[in-house]
Amino acid sequence: MITIDEFKKVEMRVGRVVAVDDFPEARRPSYKLTIDFGAHGSRQSSAAVRPFYRKEELVGRLVVCVLNFPPRRIAGFASEVLVLGAIEGSGRVSLLRPDPDAELGSEIG
Repeated sequence: MITIDEFKKVEMRVGRVVAVDDFPEARRPSYKLTIDFGAHGSRQSSAAVRPFYRKEELVGRLVVCVLNFPPRRIAGFASEVLVLGAIEGSGRVSLLRPDPDAELGSEIG
């Protein structure tokens, strides 16, 4: 169990995927995403969702991300944010998505 104060330390915000690139160097089938967080700037992330989403499905999509984890190096790439998704029993990842009119950079709480 964690306290509400511990949970509040996790900075989750709404972003929009603005670019998707292949990431063949990753161990699991992944994309390199560029995500716009409005006033909070753009960040990059590695997302192991290639089996479940086509590039064109991701560009323009709103996502929920954790912004205050340290960057993680994945096959030489600095993944700056964690894109959140529901991981199903089959291993399929369903990315979390806010309402279409959610403001970029909005804090999740």
